Amino acid sequence: MVTATVVATQLIRFGFEGETLPLDEFGFDETLPVEGLGLPYWLVGAALGICWWVWLELRGTRDIRLVGQGVEESRELINATLILFGAIAIVSYAVNVPTARGYVLVALPLGTSLLLLGRSQIRRRLVNRRRVGVAMSRTMVVGCRPGVIETVKCLQEHPEAGFDPVATYVPTSHRALPAALASVEQPPNLLPDGEAPDVDELVEACRDHQIEVLVLCASAPFSPEEIRHLSWYLSDERIRLILDTGLTDVAGPRIHTQQMAGLPLIHVSTPRMSWSRRLCKRTMDIVGAAAALVLLAPLMIVLALIVKLHDGGPVLFAHERIGLDGEPFKVLKFRTMRTDAEALHQQLFAEAGGSAVFFKLKNDPRVTRPGVWMRKYSLDELPQFVNVLRGDMSLVGPRPQVQAEVDEYERHMHRRLRVKPGITGLWQISGRSNVRGEQAARLDLYYVENWSPIQDLTILLRTVKVVILPDGAY
Repeated sequence: MVTATVVATQLIRFGFEGETLPLDEFGFDETLPVEGLGLPYWLVGAALGICWWVWLELRGTRDIRLVGQGVEESRELINATLILFGAIAIVSYAVNVPTARGYVLVALPLGTSLLLLGRSQIRRRLVNRRRVGVAMSRTMVVGCRPGVIETVKCLQEHPEAGFDPVATYVPTSHRALPAALASVEQPPNLLPDGEAPDVDELVEACRDHQIEVLVLCASAPFSPEEIRHLSWYLSDERIRLILDTGLTDVAGPRIHTQQMAGLPLIHVSTPRMSWSRRLCKRTMDIVGAAAALVLLAPLMIVLALIVKLHDGGPVLFAHERIGLDGEPFKVLKFRTMRTDAEALHQQLFAEAGGSAVFFKLKNDPRVTRPGVWMRKYSLDELPQFVNVLRGDMSLVGPRPQVQAEVDEYERHMHRRLRVKPGITGLWQISGRSNVRGEQAARLDLYYVENWSPIQDLTILLRTVKVVILPDGAY
């Protein structure tokens, strides 16, 4: 990708002309045998490509902990590229090098885009291999039983992370596991019953079973001194050590490490929506909703005519939902159900025998014929851009729910109401109606706890893909 960038930049900026970087304009004119001599730009490009490629290695962008990790990998790649081009700009200014600005303006965005594209292709191939059990690191999980089984469960559910839990090292315990962990397939325990954990025996077990990664849970039965010694021994055996802090659903930007009092402490910042963050989100909402209404106005007029002509009922449906801080508001939709849908709701809910939270039927008899395909492609939700402009909703956030669903919330679920409900969210881009119960709630709470502008932009971009390929929509 670096080579392609250098070649493409040369052709875009200079074509096939032999342009040169003049050397007699920044102090070399007295030593040059021929006046007007310059350095060919193809040679400048070659030097840039080599420096770029080496710099990416020096910055650790190809480190095993980053490759295949998506957002973190991309962020490090972009940071390394910006630092390199920033250094080039500073040096050029400092020594008065007349570098063609157009060359840099083409190379920087083109190279960054191509690098991200190349890494995404490698990542996709790597994830596909890992899902069939290839390119995995043999992993041992160490700690007390509940913590170890929870970690094993997460690793088994996410093979794309690249960790294959083949063994555990757990002290004997007859404590019953929580119901959610009872069905987890448990790897063999390498700590014999009745024996106390020992660092030397643990390292020997890693060596005998060809362990490549050791995950140390927060409940690990070792003292700080033993953990320090363990890290030394694992380093000698070229075994990676990963510490599992036990923190779940906490995004990277909220986690900070700091050396204090001789201890590597981990700080977890408190999630809060400051006035500046609220202003940023509100600005994104207003600009995005206004642009969407202008661009989609013709489509919305056509949809309104279809709804009206189908059965002569009202075009819009306003339903009371619960918004920010538990305040009710009227959410707008194109009507996709029969005019007597409300009367049938209680009957269908009783027949489904489910909780009111996230209640939704796959083959709902109340939905009209136009409503089926409008729901499939989320066209019925277009009027909610008006809700966004009014301030009732946001472009991105947990979906608004009715009072009956909110009444069934457990105590921790009320955190879901700390942000405005959204037109789209993590739940929608992760499977939509195929995502049920606890998983859907966990996605919504993760969003509330870890909001950022970048996350909102990512969700909006992924929403476009979900709408085009509507898996799980009904």
